[in-house]
Amino acid sequence: MMKASRSEFHTIRGLRHHVRIWGEPGAPRMFLLHGWMDVSASFQFLVDSFSREWQFIAPDWRGFGPSEWTREGYWFADYYADLEAHLDRYEPDGPARIVGHSMGGVIASMYAGIRPARVGRLASLEGLGLARHGPDQAPIRYSQWLDQLKDPPGFKPYRSFDEVAARLRKTNPRLTPERAAFLAQHWAKRLDSGDVVLLSDPLHKTVNPYLFRIEEAIACWRRITAPVLLVSGKLSDIPGRMKDTPEQLAERKGAFRDRREIEMDDCGHMMHHDQPQRLAGIIEDFFAGA
Repeated sequence: MMKASRSEFHTIRGLRHHVRIWGEPGAPRMFLLHGWMDVSASFQFLVDSFSREWQFIAPDWRGFGPSEWTREGYWFADYYADLEAHLDRYEPDGPARIVGHSMGGVIASMYAGIRPARVGRLASLEGLGLARHGPDQAPIRYSQWLDQLKDPPGFKPYRSFDEVAARLRKTNPRLTPERAAFLAQHWAKRLDSGDVVLLSDPLHKTVNPYLFRIEEAIACWRRITAPVLLVSGKLSDIPGRMKDTPEQLAERKGAFRDRREIEMDDCGHMMHHDQPQRLAGIIEDFFAGA
């Protein structure tokens, strides 16, 4: 049986943000931060799998889900400021427990180094950052960005939510039909024309003109004082996308001074869809200090 959630909306730095909440006030709080092209409802299966009572706070990042879009583009620094605003509202008096998946893990881990006192424990689910870039790649990246400003990317419409669900299962064959159907209802909306379109702002597909600088990420990660849990999926394609050598990957992980690492079998990048029960147990044990 799925646990019921409720929605709250707050204006943060001029944009209306949606926050999905499960559980009752007074229970220990856990923040769930979704990844790129995902939504807060994506954590439903994970939330249903926790054995203890929690209050889960899951914002939809700007430009995703029901949160408002911005016309100026999307920058990681804005996500750090948005996260701080959510913490100020929901966890103002103490360090927070945070679970971040993919982009959400990057945001959470960077923030944990920027504001070490605000994070008590962090579970990063494949949130070790993007592929490395050198300064010689900057000219072509700026050129791509300028081209896309003139011809912005878009999403193709779907004829039904069933088509969205089928697309989700094509991307992740381990996703069950029932879970795909649930996710489709939260990842997309029906227009007056009858077409079904993704809720995410197509502007997210525009390349970021600023290169990911691994040196800056590592400098932030080294300042984290909270214990960090690094979870990966054995079947994930993320390590291939990062294109790190074993030594470079070790450098990333080594920046987290107090870390634990777990690799989950029979599990890809979307581990909160593939193995929610096992993942919930791992996270609960970590937050309990086990």
